[in-house]
Amino acid sequence: MSEANDSVDSTSDERTVNNVMRHQYRVLTDEEKAAMQKLKDDGLEFWDYIDSLGASRELSLAKTKIEEAVMWAVKHVTG
Repeated sequence: MSEANDSVDSTSDERTVNNVMRHQYRVLTDEEKAAMQKLKDDGLEFWDYIDSLGASRELSLAKTKIEEAVMWAVKHVTG
């Protein structure tokens, strides 16, 4: 990776190169990679739907909770 703005796909085995805090990851199985991708895709689909409903404090909280739920579910898969 030559630039700080380069990105690495979250299912790539190279995902450690852009993480300052976590220097070691275990290699995920194909099933774990698929599960992580599905969690993120489904979370984004739900987040986009909530976003389409408009803007309010309640919807902002809902979107934050979706992000948190996806984070914890991915942590379970990758942990």
